[in-house]
Amino acid sequence: MMEEEELEFAEDLEAILHLTPEVQLAIEQVFPSQDPLDRADFNAVEYINTLFPTEQSLANIDDVVNKIRLKIRRLDDNIRTVVRGQTNVGQDGRQVKEITRDIKQLDHAKRHLTTSITTLNHLHMLAGGVDSLEAMTRKRQYGEVANLLQGVVNVLEHFHKYMGIPQIRQLSERVKAAQSELGTQILADFEEAFPSQGSKRPGGPSNVLRDACLVANVLDPRIKQEIIKKFIRQHLSEYLVLFQENQDVAWLDKIDRRYAWIKRQLVDYEEKYGRMFPEEWCMTERIAVEFCHITRVELAKVMRTRAKEIEVKLLLFAIQRTTNFEGLLAKRFTGCTLTDGPGKKPESPLDSTNPFLEDEPGEDVGAEKEEDLDRPRKPKAPDNPFHGIVSKCFEPHLYVYIESQDKNLGELIDRFVADFRAQGPPKAGTEEGGAVLPSCADLFVYYKKCMVQCSQLSTGEPMIALTTIFQKYLREYAWKILSGNLPKTSSNSGGLTISSLLKEKEGSEAAKFTMDELCLICSILSTAEYCLATTQQLEEKLKEKVDKVLVERINLTGEMDTFSTVISNSIQLLVQDLDAACDPALTAMSKMPWQSVEHVGDQSPYVTSVIMHIKQNVPIIRDNLASTRKYFTQFCIKFTNSFIPKFINHLFRCKPISMVGAEQLLLDTHSLKTVLLDLPSIGSQVLRKAPASYTKIVVKGMTRAEMILKVVMAPHEPPVVFVDNYIKLLADGNPETFQKILDMKGLKRSEQSSMLELFRQRLPTPPSGADGGPSLSFCAPTPEQESSRIRKLEKLIKKRL
Repeated sequence: MMEEEELEFAEDLEAILHLTPEVQLAIEQVFPSQDPLDRADFNAVEYINTLFPTEQSLANIDDVVNKIRLKIRRLDDNIRTVVRGQTNVGQDGRQVKEITRDIKQLDHAKRHLTTSITTLNHLHMLAGGVDSLEAMTRKRQYGEVANLLQGVVNVLEHFHKYMGIPQIRQLSERVKAAQSELGTQILADFEEAFPSQGSKRPGGPSNVLRDACLVANVLDPRIKQEIIKKFIRQHLSEYLVLFQENQDVAWLDKIDRRYAWIKRQLVDYEEKYGRMFPEEWCMTERIAVEFCHITRVELAKVMRTRAKEIEVKLLLFAIQRTTNFEGLLAKRFTGCTLTDGPGKKPESPLDSTNPFLEDEPGEDVGAEKEEDLDRPRKPKAPDNPFHGIVSKCFEPHLYVYIESQDKNLGELIDRFVADFRAQGPPKAGTEEGGAVLPSCADLFVYYKKCMVQCSQLSTGEPMIALTTIFQKYLREYAWKILSGNLPKTSSNSGGLTISSLLKEKEGSEAAKFTMDELCLICSILSTAEYCLATTQQLEEKLKEKVDKVLVERINLTGEMDTFSTVISNSIQLLVQDLDAACDPALTAMSKMPWQSVEHVGDQSPYVTSVIMHIKQNVPIIRDNLASTRKYFTQFCIKFTNSFIPKFINHLFRCKPISMVGAEQLLLDTHSLKTVLLDLPSIGSQVLRKAPASYTKIVVKGMTRAEMILKVVMAPHEPPVVFVDNYIKLLADGNPETFQKILDMKGLKRSEQSSMLELFRQRLPTPPSGADGGPSLSFCAPTPEQESSRIRKLEKLIKKRL
């Protein structure tokens, strides 16, 4: 029974002594100990094993037990001492609390006493200040009132929580009454000095009014606003009389007089009244801003009345003078009166953000070079806070300017057309040959001039209207000047005849286009490329200048596509011309009796004719497209893509062909392949490697032609070998192509039928799911598969080269 009670006691004690990890960590930090008994994870068994590691050590068990008991007694003594020491803590704490309470009471008393003394001092100051304020107000001693009033107002703020006290409330009402009386009195003084009716009294401003302005700074802001409003209205009253709507000087042609008048008035104000008003009132700027508002309203009124008299030159003159005046205001003032917050004066002169605006005001922008479009963009300058403050009134009448530009551009395009007809196309061999047409530069110079003017007038809807005009005449230029002047294909040159080819007569026939016509096509192509690039820049500049909400409405993609079409058509004309020049030679090739050729000689006359036409056309085209090299490369690629399939088609028409005839055709094909590979640099003193994309097209196309001839040269017996050789060389699973090969070999229909059936049987099986014919890969024949005649022919070609 005793053992059970001791066990329960031990469990209860362990539950009581169980501490959280945080508490245990804090104890270890405050009372660091290396004793295993102080560890939170103390294990009695491990501790005993540490004391008695061996059986022999059990002989000292009594000493160990005595030490532990001694340690327990010391712990009990320490605990007892601590417990007894805590019996008086409560009583000591109560004594300390009473002392602290007394100290707090003394602190509160001191604070209240200090507050009372301060409040009494403020009350004394307030009472005396109110009396002095009332006396000074009656004597109009505004200089003293300005300093005193601010102090009284500041002191009165301390008594807001005491407004329930009648005496304090009475003083507050006296202060408000004094402020009201001061406001009324100051306004009356200004009305007397600057009456609304009649002219100003002679003489300069008085010190009384200057001090009154200082008082107004402390009073209700409405007093200050009323003073400013009355003074400016009186100061500008003469302007309203001089420039009434019915006066001659009110019209746009004399708009300079308005700005000259305000400049004189501002100088006069600075001399007479500059020191009367506080500097932070910015009275000079306020006068100028009010003048601008009045001018904008008056100009709008007079322009509505006399709208029919507005001409574009007069409108531009008025806008230029007005924007110059707005720029002058920006240099002189900060614009702080235009917004609620203070303005910040620009640290540098106001430069335009438009890269087209490279000129100083008044300079003739029409004389600028069009190359300015490519200049680096100027860094963005601070905005002019006064921009549009007057010139906004002109915006409803900008349709006059837009209509004028529409008319001028129409006349300009007509002049371009007439000049082109009068002067004729550029001549080959001259500096103008292949160059950009001068009219193109003239057009974009005029566009630049229009952009400069319109950006000064407005960045809103008028810019969109001007963009529409630009689009209209870009398209007209592309149609009337470029596409309209491309040479038309004709049939007056008959080309080479079969007999002339067989007799190897060269050079007697010319291409359909003359050298001058080729030069003109190249010039139009270069001009279209220039227009395409410059139109893209024009779109970017328009987007920079127009308001952000209107940027999406600027889109010149259609016009750029138009110029791209002109470029494509020009290249196609050049290709068609050279292609047509080579057609008679290819026709003659297909009609020659290749079965009767007895020996292999030099290249055939038709090859010489093709090379002659290439050497005639390509150098001219290359030299005239020197500035647009990529389009010359396109020309070469398109011609090759057109010529090689046509050459192969004419090869299939050469039937029947003898072995010697096939060898001659193979030699001719190799000659044409060599010429085509050198096509981009043919006739040039500077040897330049042809583009890899072009070389790949030539090699692929002409190799197919060579393989066709090699198949024709191969014996058709045994048939299986012939069919397999065809499949390896041509990699073409189309039976029609195989049929053409058989026709070229001159096989009979009965032989062809068996060959075709064998061909279909020998074709590789197409991959699973394939839609088209069999997928055949090119596999060049090995020397063992070539006949002796083919190897002999190759040696002959190498020897000739």
